Amino acid sequence: MGSFNTALSGLQAASTDLQVLGNNIANANTVGFKSSNAQFADAYATAMANSTPTAGQVGIGTQVQTIAQQFTQGNIQTTGNPLDVAINGNGFFQMNYNGATVYSRNGQFQINSSGTVVDGAGGVLMGTQAVNGKLTGAQGPLQISQNALPPQATSGLSLGLNLNSASTPISGGIDINNPASYNYSTTSTVYDSLGTPQLLTTYYQLSSGASGSGETWNTAYSVTGTTGASGITSGALGTLQFSSTGQVSGTSSGSVGPVTWADGASASTIGVNFSGSTNYNAGNAVITANSNGYGVGQLSGLSIDPSGNVFARYSNGESQVLGQITLTRFPDNNGLQNIGNNYWVQTYASGQPLTGTPGNTNLGVLQSGAVEQSNVDLSQSLVNLIVAQQAYQANAQTIKTQNAVVQTLLSL
Repeated sequence: MGSFNTALSGLQAASTDLQVLGNNIANANTVGFKSSNAQFADAYATAMANSTPTAGQVGIGTQVQTIAQQFTQGNIQTTGNPLDVAINGNGFFQMNYNGATVYSRNGQFQINSSGTVVDGAGGVLMGTQAVNGKLTGAQGPLQISQNALPPQATSGLSLGLNLNSASTPISGGIDINNPASYNYSTTSTVYDSLGTPQLLTTYYQLSSGASGSGETWNTAYSVTGTTGASGITSGALGTLQFSSTGQVSGTSSGSVGPVTWADGASASTIGVNFSGSTNYNAGNAVITANSNGYGVGQLSGLSIDPSGNVFARYSNGESQVLGQITLTRFPDNNGLQNIGNNYWVQTYASGQPLTGTPGNTNLGVLQSGAVEQSNVDLSQSLVNLIVAQQAYQANAQTIKTQNAVVQTLLSL
């Protein structure tokens, strides 16, 4: 009668194999899904270690040793949604699901009503928080603030100019109301503490021509929107001394202000730096201009870089980091327990979680606007399905044959 049990073990193993394959096929379109396969082991009645095998030892069937998941990389598919994130390489997203810590490869994220990044099941994405554009190092739920970016008053302006060495020297001081008193002027936008844009004009006057030791230029400024006469405040910025090779050879900075703004904003002092300016025989021109001030900005978009930094883009052209997505890896991924909803949980067999920055410590990188597809190979799965079906039918045939033998025995 042992043949019935042997064939029955084969039926049970083949049935489990069919169930695993069916689950793989059912999840062929599940984002972040990892396929599994049933691994079998033979079984013998005398399985004691160091015992002498009997002649003609016959097995008693098979058993499913384990259901092993295959954590191979799935294909990356672009979606166009900036909050969709694919992991390319090792690692899992850490999520908080109903108070429990779970892990996922499904990077289909959205923002809930409180501004928290969540997945479709409501799990909260964990990462490194940012405060005022600086990563704090504290782990917690990632929040996307919808608030406007506050304005920042301009405190520094860098101007890289070329002042034409062929210009005609002008005597006397710079009069901002008399264009004949200077050789060149340029205007930059600066901001007060309320985010109001104001115009800062700088003026340049060649005071001495070529003498073998380089030219000397006087500089001055005027600022609009102040409490000065006619709403303008002006003053001297200093002197720019150039070498005979056209490089700045002396002090290359000056200071505007303090300026009192007419709109009630805080008084400002703006440092102006001319480092990198030149004095070549070419037209007067602004080569570079950089300011550290900006007006108020409304959130206009989000982006995520390969290291997991979540950036907010604002209507004023500025961007600010809101947080960083971190990844978690395990010594043994197959030790994780799958609990559904694209979630795994840690077990003793998986080892302790190791959390870090994407791209470091054997962790993959992130791709924004994309998701990782299921790693199920449908073609291979369908072939395996046929093989599993044949195995089931063969074991059923064993039972049918053994039943015929028993019937013959009983008819004697």
